[in-house]
Amino acid sequence: MPSRYQGPKAEIDALSAYIKLMRAAESVTTRAHAVLPKDITISQFGVLEVLLHCGPLCQTELAGKLLKSGGNITLIVDNLEKAGHVVRERSREDRRFVTVSLTDSGRAFITGLFPKVAASITRELSALSSAEQFTLGWLCKKAGTGASAPAA
Repeated sequence: MPSRYQGPKAEIDALSAYIKLMRAAESVTTRAHAVLPKDITISQFGVLEVLLHCGPLCQTELAGKLLKSGGNITLIVDNLEKAGHVVRERSREDRRFVTVSLTDSGRAFITGLFPKVAASITRELSALSSAEQFTLGWLCKKAGTGASAPAA
């Protein structure tokens, strides 16, 4: 459904593209993450996936990688810690830094779950050719940096 906004063409085009982008992302995410166990959220999966592929990280780095607030990451990590999937360790050099690591059971859990989620996402995006997937990724990255983003 396009925007019903009656303004300048550039705004109508931008709003229409934004609506389509958000609806597509929500739709694909909902279907792709249907493979997640009921006791794990998409945000918790994201933390586990980042720790699996990047190794231990401080909570600030996790927040940055997942575009979450520090308070939100604290809650997510709290719940993962209660479930036995992660442990926290405070830095001896700078006690402000708390490193989050996978436990053995957390590593086994995400190692078993990740291929199912990857296969689900692959299925969801199979409506696009490989070239279209590349173009979509490129366009999303370009849009994500935005005209108002600070220069790298």
